[in-house]
Formats: sequence, C-alpha cells, structure tokens
Amino acid sequence: MNKKSIFWTLISSLLMASLLLSACGAAATEAPAEVPAEEAPAAEEPAAEAPAEEEAAEAPEESMEEISPSCGTDPVVLNAYFETGFDLPFELADEFTNQYPNVTWDIKQDQFTNLINSTPRLLSGDNPPDLIRLPTMVSFANQGLLMNLDGYAADFGWDEWPVPQLDQNRVAEDGTRGSGTLYAMGLNYSLTGIFYNKEQAAQIGMTEPPATLAEFEELLAAAKEAELLPIMQWGSAKSGMGLAFPLQALMASVGPVGPINEWIFQKPGATIDTPSNLIAAQHLEQWIQNGYFPPDINAIEYTDANARFGQGEGVFIFNGDWQNAGYDTDMPGNVGFFLMPPAEDGGSPAAMSAPLTFGIAANAVNADCAAFFLDWVASNDTAREIDVSVGGSNPGGPSGAVMPTVTEGSVTNETLAAGPVVGEAGTSMDFIANATSAIFAQGWTPELQKMVGGLQDAAGLLTAVQAEYERELAE
Repeated sequence: MNKKSIFWTLISSLLMASLLLSACGAAATEAPAEVPAEEAPAAEEPAAEAPAEEEAAEAPEESMEEISPSCGTDPVVLNAYFETGFDLPFELADEFTNQYPNVTWDIKQDQFTNLINSTPRLLSGDNPPDLIRLPTMVSFANQGLLMNLDGYAADFGWDEWPVPQLDQNRVAEDGTRGSGTLYAMGLNYSLTGIFYNKEQAAQIGMTEPPATLAEFEELLAAAKEAELLPIMQWGSAKSGMGLAFPLQALMASVGPVGPINEWIFQKPGATIDTPSNLIAAQHLEQWIQNGYFPPDINAIEYTDANARFGQGEGVFIFNGDWQNAGYDTDMPGNVGFFLMPPAEDGGSPAAMSAPLTFGIAANAVNADCAAFFLDWVASNDTAREIDVSVGGSNPGGPSGAVMPTVTEGSVTNETLAAGPVVGEAGTSMDFIANATSAIFAQGWTPELQKMVGGLQDAAGLLTAVQAEYERELAE
C-alpha cells in the first residue's frame, strides 16, 4: 500500500470512529424516562470526548507532511553524477543546500560519452547514485536499473503538468519511449538552434535571421569568402561529435521530424537511413568539404569550442540554450539566436527540444530526497530563476507557474521566444544521440569523424549508424 493509501485509510478510520462515538452519544440521550435526572450528565459523557476527536481528526494534516517524500531533517548526503560542462545542476545543488542545510552533496562529473559507457556500472554498483544525468534511458529501464517514478509523480502532482514534459521520459512495456512508466525527470526543457556573433554576421550582410536553408547556406559561403570561420563546432570523442547537432537540424529542415523521433524512441521498423536524411547528410558533407568548420574539429572538445566562439572564432555555432549564460558573459550584447530554417519557403522551423534528463537508481539510498529535489527544481521560485538565468531554458513545472524575468539584452530572451514557435509547429525532437545507450559513442561520433577525414560519405554514414542501431537493439 502506498503512502497516500495509508493516509486516506487513516482518515476513513477516524471518521468511522467519530460516527460510532456520535451514535453512542445519541443512544445515551434517549434513556428511559425513569432514569433519575441526576444521571443525565453520565449519558452526555461521550460528548466530553469531542476535543480529543477533533485533535485526532487534525493529526493527519501533520502526518501528511511527514509521509510526503522529502529530505527530512536528519543529515543527508546525496550521491550524484553530473555532466561536465554544464553549470546548471551544480548551481541548483548549491541553492538546494542553502535552503535545506541538512542536505549536502557528493558530486562526481564526467563527459557525456563517458557517462554513456559508465552509467550501467554506476546504476548496478554497490553505491548507486541517488541522482544521475541520463544520456539515454530505455535499456536502463528495461534492465531494472532505474527507479519507477510513477509513485512520486502522483505524490507531487507531476501528472497534472503539461503532458509533453513527462512523455519523453516514459518507457512502455514494449521498450519504446513516449508513453508508459516514468523513469526520469528534467531539470529544465532545453532548446537548440544556431547562435551567431552579431558583429561578424553584420560583416557578411546578415540583417535578419535567414528564412530558408538556402539563405543560410548563402551566409556560410559569404563568411568563407570574407575569411571568417563560418561555423565553430566541437568534434572530439571525449565530448561526443558536435556535428550531430547541425546534421539533425538539417534532417528536420529538409524532411519531417516524425520519423526522426520514431527512430530515437525505438519504434518498430524505424530507420535513420531515409531519402530525406540522405539529403541532409549530403548537405553536411558539402559543408565539410567547403571548409565551413575548423580544420581541427576532431580534436576540439565542447568547452573549448564555446570558449573559442566566445573569443570571436566563428560566425555561427550550433548549440543549446544551456550555454546562454556563458555566451552572454563572453560576448555581452553581441550574441543572437535563431532556429534552423526550413528548406522550403514558408515551412516551419524545427529544433531539438528535450529535458535535461536525470534519473534515480533503482536501489538509491536517498530516493525520496532526490525526488523531492526534482520537484523543488520545477516549483521553487529561486530554483526556477536559476533554471532560466544559468540554464537559459524553460523551467517547466505546473502550467500556471510564472516564468522568471530575464535580463534585458540576454540571448535567453531569444531562446525563450523560440520555444513556443517550435511548440506550436509541433516540430520538436529529442536528440539523435539518445536513441540507444551507445549510439553516440559507437555510431555517430566515429562515423562523423570519418566524414571529416574524407573516409566516409553521406550514404555510408547513415548505413553504418543504422547497422549499429540494429546491432544494439538486438543485444
């Protein structure tokens, strides 16, 4: 029986007791006429117990707080694994401890690709994490390594939040994502697109964001002609190949997003090797051949790419709104943002838009406290402000929650404004690196690195990644 059931059972029992006592009181007042008048007070004795009944009836209100998932008051050390290069979880952890001093943190951090490889070992180890950044989740859910969060969703009311916030973190019995049991939550709901250096964009004649893919490619050619680096991007295996960002943006520009999401969610028969995705990969291959990326891209890590962009190297960079604070710091007032434009004039822009996913190990020691933290992130006013100011993203949470204010001139204003555009168009996607636990490290990263080195073409890229995808699903 869950905690809520216990609570309502207690309420029902108390109400029943109250009714029985009242019934007894009523019977006593209907005493035969021959009962001496002086015995009447004895017949009213049950009524004298009313204050005790009221105290009992009020007790569950205090008990409700005690039985709701929380961090309690005793010292708690949350065992956490965060992703290197993202300040948001660390800032939230510090503020949480500030508000709940009994909670401290034991935080480890690692690169995205390393987390992909180490997560199964961490989740199944002797000291499983209370909270862990999840690069992917289906296989871990199927293996019983992640905690079922449906109970917490009911306790905290997450089920009443807008549906899309939770759907990407649900896994059905057949192993597909998008419905079923909840296994993770997002610290916020990020959006990706194209950031640009305003001064350099003006040098190549950009007065407003491009409306089509063709217009964007004209700007890339103009940047190359002006001897500016058209696109700064990372490609080191340590960070995971960043060319997956422009590739997926191109996929959504020239084709529909539905098949992409079906592939990521492991729908039966899904394939990434489609005619429209081939066109997208051919565009990327041409960009590489045209010299639109840094020549040392395969050696550039994520943090280095952003630092170099912040120092003026690159007109554009494909990235997510989690980097807003860093860009505003490095390039105050000089950074803009736009969504990847469609190939067809008048078409809808698309974007990767997904939660910064965190889960709780199935055998976590402090699961209640970790779940309480996840709820706090989306509902606490200060935490929501950190989500926006540091994470640059929509904090999600209840539909009526107020959006924190944003500093005037911050690029966050532009990324937040772009979110509803994608939402209304229905063109949001999860990240193609999240399709399986190893597809980023074993599929996209090595094959895209080969393309940079001239050892792989567009058709071969998609064929190789699809083969790796099917191999992993068959395991």
